[in-house]
Amino acid sequence: MHSSRIAGAGRMGALLAVSTLTLAGCGLWEPQPTSETRTPLPPPLPTTSDPPPLPPRPFELGLNGVDPCKLLTADQRDQLGFDREPLAGSEAGFGDAATCSYRNTTAKVGARLALITTEGMGVWTDDTAQVESTPVVIGGFPALVIKTPGLNLSCNVAVDVANGQHLDVLYRDDGGQPPPPVYQLCAGAQHVAEDALVSLAAPETSSRSPSATTRPTAPK
Repeated sequence: MHSSRIAGAGRMGALLAVSTLTLAGCGLWEPQPTSETRTPLPPPLPTTSDPPPLPPRPFELGLNGVDPCKLLTADQRDQLGFDREPLAGSEAGFGDAATCSYRNTTAKVGARLALITTEGMGVWTDDTAQVESTPVVIGGFPALVIKTPGLNLSCNVAVDVANGQHLDVLYRDDGGQPPPPVYQLCAGAQHVAEDALVSLAAPETSSRSPSATTRPTAPK
């Protein structure tokens, strides 16, 4: 490859030499700046830097043995508008992770909590995830707001609660006419995640917030 480049450079030099002699003979040649005096090319533009890393989790909230249908208390469900009884299930895509679904029949939205104990939050930023993730902090814990391109009827929030584990909250339209915009669904997912973190941090009373940034309880 180097020899072909040198040969090509030699041919180009010969052509330039002939052109120079021709122009000089016609009286049209004017001296040009040499390579030493030629203005240098500007440096390449810097590549886009990665977003700043999320803060570390303040402490671990292990999900093993947790019942997802007990993460939201009756008061929390009332505040969130969930008027149907929680429905237990599982998520096959994450090793049959325990899930619980909630529904607001008035606003026609629903939520599903999944306790992922087989993979950390980084699964959502993997090259094969094919989603748009935005770093946020919820209740003092690093989290991601996750949107799927082309799908505007749901939004996920993943919270890094422990090493190799994460809380996944799906908030979706449930037949609204018109359906809520995706930014409202993402806000709903964050509210559910905040309340779930309260219960995880203090399962006995669900009153102690893991961080001062957790959404305060609405007055009765």
